[in-house]
Amino acid sequence: QVHFVESGGGWVQPGGSLRLSCTASTSISEFWTMAWYRRAPGQERELVASVSNSGMTNYADFVKGRFTISRDNAKQALYLQMFALQPDDTAHYYCNKVATAGYGTWGQGTQVTVSI
Repeated sequence: QVHFVESGGGWVQPGGSLRLSCTASTSISEFWTMAWYRRAPGQERELVASVSNSGMTNYADFVKGRFTISRDNAKQALYLQMFALQPDDTAHYYCNKVATAGYGTWGQGTQVTVSI
């Protein structure tokens, strides 16, 4: 069972930027689609963005134009570049496969906090 390790979170002021990284315990080239998820306090986990091996990307409406997802199969890594962060982006962020492929083991995630 593949598992993931997320990093790069932290605290930023509104309008700030962060770059999140995720490394997998196995090759991710076998996983057609990889994704970032987040869970805010008192909320359900939600899909933030996904990227396939063909390069197709999908973004949730609330991050379009602000976040960019990318992958490096050779490094077994997934990235999320985040710009123009706002307080409602505050959440714990996770990477994983998509549900239809079967989730790998969830990692501890990385905390993103946006506040004054």
